[in-house]
Amino acid sequence: SHGDFDYDYLLRLATDSEGRPRFHTLSFAGHFDSMMLGRRGIKKARSEAELHPYRRRFCEMFERLERETGITHYLAHNMTVTPGNLDQVAEVVASCHDMGFRMFSFQPAAFIGNQSRWKHEYREVTDDAVWAEVERGAGSRLPFRLFQQGDERCNRSAYGAYVGERWVPLLDDRVPADLRVRDLFFSTLGGMDFDAPPAVVAARLARALADEPAAVPAALRWAGRFVRRAGAANLRRHGARALTFVMHNFMDAADVKPAWELLKRGEVSDEPRIRATQERLEACSYHMAHPETGELVPACAQHGVLDPQENLELKELLPMAPASAGPAVTA
Repeated sequence: SHGDFDYDYLLRLATDSEGRPRFHTLSFAGHFDSMMLGRRGIKKARSEAELHPYRRRFCEMFERLERETGITHYLAHNMTVTPGNLDQVAEVVASCHDMGFRMFSFQPAAFIGNQSRWKHEYREVTDDAVWAEVERGAGSRLPFRLFQQGDERCNRSAYGAYVGERWVPLLDDRVPADLRVRDLFFSTLGGMDFDAPPAVVAARLARALADEPAAVPAALRWAGRFVRRAGAANLRRHGARALTFVMHNFMDAADVKPAWELLKRGEVSDEPRIRATQERLEACSYHMAHPETGELVPACAQHGVLDPQENLELKELLPMAPASAGPAVTA
């Protein structure tokens, strides 16, 4: 959501007509960036900093909800990155990391959808450039190769916690002992469903650890390394607030369309850029089921190939008033 709603709306979403909670916890993503138009109170932001009060208000609504209903929350912050706001990414991270978000997700803009939106050379905004700005804002190196989802050119994730004003990684990919803990975690707890009653989770953990007793001392040694990285005094003074950094780098529709058509025919492109696109589509960790066929479609194929055609069909099924006529294809 764009997060441009009032507390009454959130309360109606989270509780039933009798005021009883409908959820134990709410996971909610709010999208905020200065490229968006029409937000109440600020129709067009001139900078990312002008949106900070709206980001804070969004978090405060969920904090109020928890106080009044007991419904906990997990909040993610989404932000599209363009040449116009790339140099403001670090400031967003530095100023907003303590507002209540548990994840910051950045998406370099891709040539998808209404072509009238893309007025700049968006390919200037590379995944490396965006990640460097996120690191600058966090004041820390963000190790993202520990847990890879899909293709590295598409997705990066860094897991850690803020201790005071410093972000500290849970695992450091330069430390062999941390890599062994990662592998031990997957071999011991991989596939375990932690979204269960506490007693059930405790029983599952006890059974798993009984089968892999080496996991317990390994976890204790890891905890010691984390304390040393964070600083024992800092942990006592500030505690640790978990916060994950993520980047999703979507692909241009002009590349996705031929790559997807070739994959559907079982063909591999000889053109390096299209072949790279095919590799990323094949490795996609974000598939969605097409509502009509049930076919699993990579997100970039859905947005770059199927959405434009479906939007044209929707224009005929649901024609807009003449005054709003304009470019038909939207992302």
